[in-house]
Amino acid sequence: MRLQRVLDQERPELRFRLDGEEVTARQGDTLLTAILAAGAGWLRESEFGDGRRAGFCLMGACQDCWVTVAGLGRCRACGTLVAPGMEVRRS
Repeated sequence: MRLQRVLDQERPELRFRLDGEEVTARQGDTLLTAILAAGAGWLRESEFGDGRRAGFCLMGACQDCWVTVAGLGRCRACGTLVAPGMEVRRS
């Protein structure tokens, strides 16, 4: 696991689905934080063939964290807050 949550354990848990699997997050997490903290380790396959990507700038300036959210379409994981029951697909 590359990212391990050490603070904010008291925030309420919520659940969402990532590629059809249930994932636990904390209220106030962005999708990027929740996905990486859950041990998923990546967000998308590189279109240049150099492997999986896991975000880069963490502030919405790059193109490395796009995911697809049911009802919202394509979203940046670093700037999208997790909502209970959200359905997310990695690209």
